Amino acid sequence: MTTSLESGSAPVGVPDFPEPRSAACPFDLSPQMRGLAAFGPVFRARTWDGRTPWVVTGHAEQKALLSDNRLSVDFAASNFPSPVPRHGADGHGGGDDDSHSAADLSFVGMDDPEHARLRRMVSGAFTIKRVEAMRPAVQKMVDTFIDRLLEGPRPVDLVQAFALPIPSLVISELLGVPYEDHEFFQSNSKFLVSLTATPAERGAAHTALTDYLDRLVGEKLDNPAEDLLSRLAEQIRAGELTRREAAAMGVLLLLGGHETTANMITLGTLLLLRHPEQAALVRETEEPGVVVDAVEEMLRFLTIAHLGRRRTALADIEIAGQTVRKGEGVIMLGELANRDPAVFPDPDRLDITRDARRHQAFGAGTHHCIGQPLARMELQVIYPTLLRRIPTLRPATDLDDIPFKYDAVIYGAHELLVTW
Repeated sequence: MTTSLESGSAPVGVPDFPEPRSAACPFDLSPQMRGLAAFGPVFRARTWDGRTPWVVTGHAEQKALLSDNRLSVDFAASNFPSPVPRHGADGHGGGDDDSHSAADLSFVGMDDPEHARLRRMVSGAFTIKRVEAMRPAVQKMVDTFIDRLLEGPRPVDLVQAFALPIPSLVISELLGVPYEDHEFFQSNSKFLVSLTATPAERGAAHTALTDYLDRLVGEKLDNPAEDLLSRLAEQIRAGELTRREAAAMGVLLLLGGHETTANMITLGTLLLLRHPEQAALVRETEEPGVVVDAVEEMLRFLTIAHLGRRRTALADIEIAGQTVRKGEGVIMLGELANRDPAVFPDPDRLDITRDARRHQAFGAGTHHCIGQPLARMELQVIYPTLLRRIPTLRPATDLDDIPFKYDAVIYGAHELLVTW
């Protein structure tokens, strides 16, 4: 038997979503979030704007829905369950009815076939073979930044001195973006992942980044190099891509290439320091597979994309005894899928020796994170190198004093003071 509710209606006792992580245990799910699983694998929840989209907590149900082409990622859909108030394509809108155009958001906000067409233009840069070829260069970068840490003052903010610059430099070199502009794109990126920025602030930041990438694409048209923006410029010359589309793709890759990885570096390092016996395994192992497993487990355990993957139904969908009607919003909570005891025994325990490869930290289906091979490789280099070269690394403040990113779409820490 299936049940359904009209959009906007909800049963008595419908839970509110999202519930922030608890400051008492910043690596774990809040008690309220943990309690959502009691409502079942698919249920209604009330979001910030008073709407009641479907929330999916089960691992199996999320895997099925993430691969279902009857769900749309189009952010401009009228009932799309946006985590924040949306703004107009000109960056000046302020109401809930305003939205980006799909082109402004690039292929992350598009459905197939347009999504697949644009994604293919950049996917070759993120194959495992290409990424593995970058590993020696990334290792050199990591060692250089650790040299600077060791030569500098203590305590030091690991975010600004290490976790943020390394992925920023990696993605800058891959794209062909001048790293000397990192303060500009990092400062604007903060508005795009903020839950507290106004729609106007997010719109202005998006416009600034798009204009910046548009200018760089123009330079690549005149003077191509061996980088991804130059390859996109070739697509423009071939008539397969507009210059603005190329700029939007650049914004997406630049943002995704440094924000998420930087937060995983910070949180993952702190998590290992809080579990010294597991940090010792990462530090002392000579087996690459141990580090690979450790990274997968930390991706599962932390799930830093902590506001869910959001969709709108294009048709009626039967799932877990419920009927999601055409036009209704759906939010899939990766952090609960990654703590599903049916898939991960004793899921609230960090165990870097477990096989955590079934986690959904990068999503699934056609919209899985395109940069996941690069993120994995960076983390596999960074954690063991940092722990080996600074074996006495430790936090310089109490856990209660660390400013965690409860105010951002991507979870992490604004600052992490460390010493040794």
